[in-house]
Amino acid sequence: MTLVTHTGIAALNICFYGAGSMAEAIARGLIGQELIAADRISMLNRSNAERLTELSSKYGVRTVLQGENNEHFLRNADIIFLAMKPKDAAEAIASIRPLISSGQLIVSVIAGLSIGSIEILLGAKLPIVRSMPNTSSTIGLGATGISYSEAVTSEQRAIAEAIFQSIGINAVVDEPLQESVTGISGSGPAYVYFFMEAMMKAATELGLDDNVARDLVVQTVLGAAEMVRTTGEDPAELRRKVTSPNGTTQAAIELMTERGLQDSIIAGAKRSAERAGEIGAAIERNISE
Repeated sequence: MTLVTHTGIAALNICFYGAGSMAEAIARGLIGQELIAADRISMLNRSNAERLTELSSKYGVRTVLQGENNEHFLRNADIIFLAMKPKDAAEAIASIRPLISSGQLIVSVIAGLSIGSIEILLGAKLPIVRSMPNTSSTIGLGATGISYSEAVTSEQRAIAEAIFQSIGINAVVDEPLQESVTGISGSGPAYVYFFMEAMMKAATELGLDDNVARDLVVQTVLGAAEMVRTTGEDPAELRRKVTSPNGTTQAAIELMTERGLQDSIIAGAKRSAERAGEIGAAIERNISE
């Protein structure tokens, strides 16, 4: 199979090997943005038939049908997304090695798994894209870090970037920086949700109704992000504009700083990046054993 230019992505077959939340986010984004028809997407896993039934019902993607099997979808895919859980990755990828051909583009969304490890598991230096998207891809607002193996052609790069641009923005980075991407944008939505949880709890403790608290917090976060995006100003400068001397905001920021909020966020992001490296190292140990 020969991949066509990104304007012809609609004619390709895409197979997700692994059907978790990230695979669903990307598939939903691709379908929602009308980049490809649902019946050209197959989603596979090795144990959870109920999950596959759910995805087929929600999106119209193909799963294992009568007279077909996982091999059929994998052999006939132009693009294969490796989307299994990290703990299952080594065994699962090695198991499909006989089904992979050099004309296919392999896209990994597995945190910590290096291109070199994938090449070892598949037994060849294939066109491999290592990516770290986040779940905001579901609504077309994802942020994805992308790295390429040497075998990826310029045409395949265009295809990969078109796919991820359809579900948000992407940044091409040197592979050693993928752990950093994981720590910032891969895990980042959860940090924001965690912050929003705290804001909503504070709102209710201050006497606001739950629904009012939710609406105020959601709009506040949305507005703040849009201010950074549309004005192009540094967040620190926008914060200073809101923070009047000896005012209410200054009182809050001083207390949050005193209690280590900023330091905790920085440390948490670094720990996420470190953990991505640990996960990758564990997979590599499994490969060598």
